[in-house]
Amino acid sequence: MTANHAQRSIERGLRNPELLAAALALSEGRLHDAEPVLKAHLKQDPFDVAAIRMLAELAARIERYRDAEALLRRALELAPEFLAARSNLATVLHRQGRSGEAVEELEKLQIVDPDNLMNANLKAAALGRVGEFDEALELYEKVLQTFGKQPKIWMSYGHMLKTVGRQADAVAAYRKAIELRPSLGEVWWSLANLKTFRFGDADLAAMEETLERGDIAPEDRFHLHFALGKANEDRQQAEAAFAHYDRGNALRKAMLDYDAGQTRASVDHAKVLYTAAFFAERPDHGCAAPDPVFIVGMPRAGSTLIEQILSSHSMIEGTMELPDIPKLFAKARNMGGIARLTAAEAREFGEQYLRDTQVQRKSGKPFYIDKLPNNWLHVGFIRLILPHAKIIDARRHPMDCCFSNFKQHFARGQAFSYSLTDMGRYYADYVELMDHFDTVLPGHVHRVFHERVIGDLEGEVRAMLAYMDLPFEQACLDFHANDRAVRTASSEQVRRPINRDGVDQWRAMEPWLGPLVEALGPVLTQYPVRA
Repeated sequence: MTANHAQRSIERGLRNPELLAAALALSEGRLHDAEPVLKAHLKQDPFDVAAIRMLAELAARIERYRDAEALLRRALELAPEFLAARSNLATVLHRQGRSGEAVEELEKLQIVDPDNLMNANLKAAALGRVGEFDEALELYEKVLQTFGKQPKIWMSYGHMLKTVGRQADAVAAYRKAIELRPSLGEVWWSLANLKTFRFGDADLAAMEETLERGDIAPEDRFHLHFALGKANEDRQQAEAAFAHYDRGNALRKAMLDYDAGQTRASVDHAKVLYTAAFFAERPDHGCAAPDPVFIVGMPRAGSTLIEQILSSHSMIEGTMELPDIPKLFAKARNMGGIARLTAAEAREFGEQYLRDTQVQRKSGKPFYIDKLPNNWLHVGFIRLILPHAKIIDARRHPMDCCFSNFKQHFARGQAFSYSLTDMGRYYADYVELMDHFDTVLPGHVHRVFHERVIGDLEGEVRAMLAYMDLPFEQACLDFHANDRAVRTASSEQVRRPINRDGVDQWRAMEPWLGPLVEALGPVLTQYPVRA
């Protein structure tokens, strides 16, 4: 398709009444109304790049990012000059954690569309994801000089300031965004997500007044509920807090496609595949490099604290939650399955992981951390392709951990966390699979209980370092003095000395947590003996 033909296709699509109706449905969050219209239209005209782009946007809204990426690449194959599709592709890559690739696409766009506000904003965010914080902050500040009345850019700037530990500046940026658009729910949640921030009476009134409006977007509404949940919890208004958390979770869950049965099936498959015999038969598989340290487990289980402690060591570098293992696992599955990988292929996968994550390594330290919690599902795959990598299982009391997830809105992923029942099942599945690896790979995974870290910091730190064959360093106990950038919800909490603030917070809302208790089953009563 030539550039002229592509442009005419785009223009036709933008005039098509059906596509205009689908676009309106998308803008109003009516995804179920938009999807059949777009699919029917594309059956009639499979080369309509405007419709392909809209279907990709729909897929991205429900976090089917691989589908969205495939659609956008198809649109760009048909219309390489379709700038909006390339911008969307950069966004989808960034949301999959492939921010280096997103920067490459954005640099292509910058050549032909240098003044595009949203692309510059996305590039700054992507630069932050690959650890180029100074460049990201400089770009945000440059953009804001010209576009200082854009609330979402102030919000993104606040996110970056929070990451590098400038909390007061982050609060000021978030406040500026609220001043420009008081109905922007995400920025209210961003304040709540600082964890150490407390809302005033005027804040509560403003949020509640906004919720009463009928014209706010679903995304604003659920973010406001999460923020009001945090505000009421801080004021020890348990019933009101739970009501807001419950409503926010229900609204968010309705937008996602999560099947707890698929997680269960993945666990069952892993238990059948990864046996002691499986590994005994593959002694020469994988890359021998010992560099990576994986911290796995549930979100909100103390993994950021462990990372902060370990990254204070002179030989260990902290990075972020890296997307590479799930991506490589999917690639291996598509090659015919994990069991069919040859020794050379398994070695190549390990080497590819090292190459792909090199962008995150900013120091000369020999070891680096990948703290994507969901990698618990891939412990067997990690052992196959990186047999000398260290794996730390960060575990926290199931009620504390699951309740902390329930009141957390995640920017992306963790779709299991928006239902008490789904979350309890997910935690139980995680424990069952980790028990399996304790049996088939004894001693390979080092478990760290959050409560023990709080109770005996030095003892737990010494045990972790002994597992890694590294000498003890006092800096690991002084982790809160480490000024490294932290890119998770716990960023402010780990900049404080060890404390018990998060212990037993669930008890105030125990009357409403019955579905969680039931879903957890024996895992709750056996904690931590089961380990």
